[in-house]
Amino acid sequence: MASLTVKAARRWYWQRVSAMVMALFVLIHLFVIVYAINGGLSAAEVLARTRGNIVWAVYYAVFVGLVAVHASIGIRNVLVEWARLKEGAASLWANLLALLLLVMGLRAVWAVTLGGIS
Repeated sequence: MASLTVKAARRWYWQRVSAMVMALFVLIHLFVIVYAINGGLSAAEVLARTRGNIVWAVYYAVFVGLVAVHASIGIRNVLVEWARLKEGAASLWANLLALLLLVMGLRAVWAVTLGGIS
């Protein structure tokens, strides 16, 4: 039973930490959007600035990782507490969600930042 408590504490910790770091990432993301809109940049101009930019690729890849961690822990808790799934089944579905979010998110990061490099 003690190991289950340690696991729950770790999940609680990682969900809170990921939320705090994501808050900063969201603020930066919104600032960049407002800056781009006020600057009159088109979608094509935004893509031209992000293509080949390793800094933006790393930034958004980390963002995707944070989302995958945060969302999968949250959905696991919902599946256990509300849907009454057993711990193992809830963990499996949560891990599958994390994998799906990682794959879709990293594909988007690749397309916007590195996908246009020949």
